[in-house]
Amino acid sequence: MNALQEIANMMNDSEKKAFINYLSRKNKRKDVGNIELFNSLKTDDIKNKKNILEDKKSNDAYHALRKRLYDNIIDFMANRSFENDTSQENATLRLIVVSRLFFEHKLIKTAFKCLAKAEETALNIEHFSLLNEIYMTQIQFAHFNLSQPIEKTIQKFKANKKKLEYEEQLNLGYAVLRRELAAIYHEGRIVDFQELIQKTIETHGISLRQGLTFKSLYQILFIANEYASINNNFSLIQPFVIKSYRFISKKTDLAERHLYYHIYILYFIANFYFRNGQFSESVSYLNPMFIELQKQSGKYYQRFSLRYFLLLAFNENYLGKPQKAIEIAEKSLSANKKADPNDSNDIRLMLIVFYVQQNAGRNAEKEMAKLNHTDNWYEKKMGMDWTIKKCLIEILLHAQQENTELALSRIKSFKRRYKKYLLTVNEDRVVQYLLLVEQYVLKPEIIQTQKFQETIEDFIITAQSGPKDIVIMSFLAWLLAKARRKPTYETTLKLLRTYF
Repeated sequence: MNALQEIANMMNDSEKKAFINYLSRKNKRKDVGNIELFNSLKTDDIKNKKNILEDKKSNDAYHALRKRLYDNIIDFMANRSFENDTSQENATLRLIVVSRLFFEHKLIKTAFKCLAKAEETALNIEHFSLLNEIYMTQIQFAHFNLSQPIEKTIQKFKANKKKLEYEEQLNLGYAVLRRELAAIYHEGRIVDFQELIQKTIETHGISLRQGLTFKSLYQILFIANEYASINNNFSLIQPFVIKSYRFISKKTDLAERHLYYHIYILYFIANFYFRNGQFSESVSYLNPMFIELQKQSGKYYQRFSLRYFLLLAFNENYLGKPQKAIEIAEKSLSANKKADPNDSNDIRLMLIVFYVQQNAGRNAEKEMAKLNHTDNWYEKKMGMDWTIKKCLIEILLHAQQENTELALSRIKSFKRRYKKYLLTVNEDRVVQYLLLVEQYVLKPEIIQTQKFQETIEDFIITAQSGPKDIVIMSFLAWLLAKARRKPTYETTLKLLRTYF
């Protein structure tokens, strides 16, 4: 899909109608063809596109038309965004610009009033870069206002500068870390993540003791969350979570002004409690998260809804409400078919786990068939850890459905592709687990022998002493259920109760 088509797809009906009116006003001739071309993008009418091309006599003329339409749609969206932006940030920026205009025309009193109003708004939304511009402008024209001590303004400028520098350092560290993580996932490289995060923090002078804003807290929680995910140990970031709770409890007046970051913070905290097996506590943060998703006309609903439903379904499942969890997962996938593939893949994999736990093999197979890309593709798009879990779930599904040949084939390819990696990152328990599953697939009756059952029990005790991961515990519970001749779901809940 080209850029012009992508922009057209993101426009709602009112924006498309307004853009056509915009083109009509600009067109000086009736045979321009830009409206026809835009309409063909709306409907994806290939025949209409070809007719436009033929009318323009040549490929060069057609591409020139596309280029002019692209330039027009960029100008339109930019102007419309600026006109419709009623945010406090934009209002503050307008005040700064108009104050400078007033200074140029010697309207000194009015100019300083505009700056004072801009300062008040910028302080309310904790926008340090705008405050920097305000204080610089106040200092630049301080000779027009001798009644106001310049030292006071300079003091405010210096104090704000420190906050701005910290925010910039955190922005740099956050951006570098996200880029590095994306490259690692894409290339499938093996790195020491703890060292990477520590190096990022030190290189960019990030201090976790500085005063927090919604944005800085979000960035710190992102880094902490990645660190905990990598180590499969979310207890490591408990201090950040406690600090986050205290922060948002005291900043309720600013929460809606920083809605994007507020939603993300609630998600991070809910995820922390889920990963630590505190499912009710996790839901207690998902509830306000859902309320926030409705605010500002549901501005961020599409962006965050699948993540919300993912965590909600997981919590309901492990709180003993499997059917409710399945219903949440199924409905969220059905209602969000054009969602971010990463989010929909997460929910689909979770749903497969639920089906396996309920022995609904056919449903699980139908959903697994939809995850039809190669392992290499998933490693780049979803990450190595996600892909490994996906492969393990697929193996268990084949074993449960007695697809012996398919199970053995996937086990063989899994060992060939991931064994070295798992040993390198000290996840030999996955390798040992797969060996037990392979023995069971090759000879199902072995599960009834006392020796093999004891081996499974001993392995699970050892595995539980390692980094905690609920999905990994679900894998272990599947094998334990086979040994004990108990339902998988019931065994999973009992194992988690002893685990956390």
